[in-house]
Amino acid sequence: MKKSRILSLALAGALSFSMLAGCGGGEGGSANTPSGNSSTPAGSEETTPVSGGSASGTFKLGVIGPLTGGAAIYGTNVLNAAQIAVDEINALGGAVQFELISADDVHDPETSVNAYNNLMDQGMQVLVGTVTSGPALSVVPLAYEDRVFTVTPSASGDDVIEGNDNVFQVCFTDSNQGSRSAQYIDEHFENVKIAIIYKNDDPYSQGIRDNFAAEAETRGMEIVYEGTFNESTQTDFNNQLTSAQSAGADMIFLPIYYTPASVILTQANAMGYEPTFFGVDGMDGILTVPGFDTSLAEGVYLLTPFSADAEDEATQNFVSEYKSRHNDEIPNQFAADAYDAVYIVYEAIQAAGVTADMSNEEICDALIAAMGDLSVVGLTSAGSEMTWDDNGAVSKDPTAVVIEGGTYVTP
Repeated sequence: MKKSRILSLALAGALSFSMLAGCGGGEGGSANTPSGNSSTPAGSEETTPVSGGSASGTFKLGVIGPLTGGAAIYGTNVLNAAQIAVDEINALGGAVQFELISADDVHDPETSVNAYNNLMDQGMQVLVGTVTSGPALSVVPLAYEDRVFTVTPSASGDDVIEGNDNVFQVCFTDSNQGSRSAQYIDEHFENVKIAIIYKNDDPYSQGIRDNFAAEAETRGMEIVYEGTFNESTQTDFNNQLTSAQSAGADMIFLPIYYTPASVILTQANAMGYEPTFFGVDGMDGILTVPGFDTSLAEGVYLLTPFSADAEDEATQNFVSEYKSRHNDEIPNQFAADAYDAVYIVYEAIQAAGVTADMSNEEICDALIAAMGDLSVVGLTSAGSEMTWDDNGAVSKDPTAVVIEGGTYVTP
């Protein structure tokens, strides 16, 4: 049986650990700190260190993601949230500490390789990244070769983990996002006619589309139209929208990122077309697009494991701390994934009993072994446990939110 661990200090607070609220003004601000010296609540079962020793030392934790450019909202949320988790862990004063180092890949595979090499030159021992799937496909072979233990918050491609025993995901794989979206729609919408608009030069979008379509066919769901676009054509969707409307689609499934999605919603509104829109985690951020009329996102559904408006104490502690550090900015799912990722690494280190003076290969192999027996509860697991299969794919309960009044709410 997998041994259960509580993932975060904020979650420990939700389980009756008293917490001291920290004041954060910037990246180096104080963090939320529990009154005890462990994130494991009383009565939970401790894991046995794989190495037989006690974990200790300061580990260099690297983050690679788009900190500038069109996908910057993802990378900055990941880095900001990872810093919060690192500060919380370090504030415990325990034997395990983290030093966070980061590099910008502007959502570009070649730049991401350069970022990886830069962090390796700085002594990176564990990688939290990359943030997006395209760059990850260029980086994970290098991390595999160098035996760098890797937890990606949000690179959801199935091929990110395929054949790479050192890589684990916090987010759902593309196949899971696609099939789970079809499952949710089938169970919550009756006799819906679906159109799909996806990006055919993006592995993320293509992978989710493929698995959504396969699951929809298995369930006997009605897909009446499919339209595609690519990087050079993502500013005009009138042909796709006109075709979807002519086919009678009353729902459009969008396995895409939020920037082209905002264009689709704007152009659908201009032509008087009002289907229900259903997106996946890449659409998290649509309410922050500069110049976008957010009222057009009313009623949009997203398959996402995190809502900043959730009322549980763990989420509210995290959101409060994030907002206090970043000018009241509300963290998105990518932030929650990254926060969970850092704590997953922390718990694996504790379980494995590794020390920071060990080689990357020794650390990596011990953490891989620890992950096989680890189950954790995090911000993105909806109160359930996260576990990982032998390929590094996460298993947790999927949830969906709908945008109402400019916020995410549970339907």
